[in-house]
Amino acid sequence: MMQLAHSHLGRIKGNTFYKLMGTGRGSSFNAFPDFSTYILLQVWRSEDDAKAFFARSQIVDRYRERASEVWTTYMVNTSSHGRWSGVNPFEPTPSSGPSGSVIAVTRATIKWQKLLDFWRYVPVSQKDLKANSGLVYTKGMGELPIVQMATYSVWADEASLRRFAYESEHHRVAITKTKALKWYKEELFARFQPIRSEGTWEGRRPLERLL
Repeated sequence: MMQLAHSHLGRIKGNTFYKLMGTGRGSSFNAFPDFSTYILLQVWRSEDDAKAFFARSQIVDRYRERASEVWTTYMVNTSSHGRWSGVNPFEPTPSSGPSGSVIAVTRATIKWQKLLDFWRYVPVSQKDLKANSGLVYTKGMGELPIVQMATYSVWADEASLRRFAYESEHHRVAITKTKALKWYKEELFARFQPIRSEGTWEGRRPLERLL
């Protein structure tokens, strides 16, 4: 279903960008795949186009038939810089409500000659992640295992995300190493405001109390 979906997903009305990705074991970056969990990331011209897709798409029906759980988050972009497959697919949108929660999406294509150095440091860079009380949910994902990696993380508020990104000792070192060692061929960092959540993840609704 990963490969056969591309011919369908590339023709959907109002869908300007999509990525169908696998995930890593556990949470955040992990080189070992989680064969039970997959992610479909889509950018839409309008919310109505997105609603129509989830209401009437045959491929969505097929996913639901084969899944024990489906969790969908609707979100608007608040900032984005970098490139994903040569473009920046996200366009900032004015705030759509009072929600203080933040969703962060990061992704990178790692240079082949830098793979070993990068994966050696990954466990260290994530040491402070789980200790952050503002982290609601996180999952590592990617288009191509080992080389093209991304993360999706939900934070209770902007302060919690900034505390991890800029005040965490190990993550700060990772940022310095990224710049000095030039690990990435391409990278993108984007933040979003969640506006709606449907379904469950591991039997719970991670965004319910935040929205």
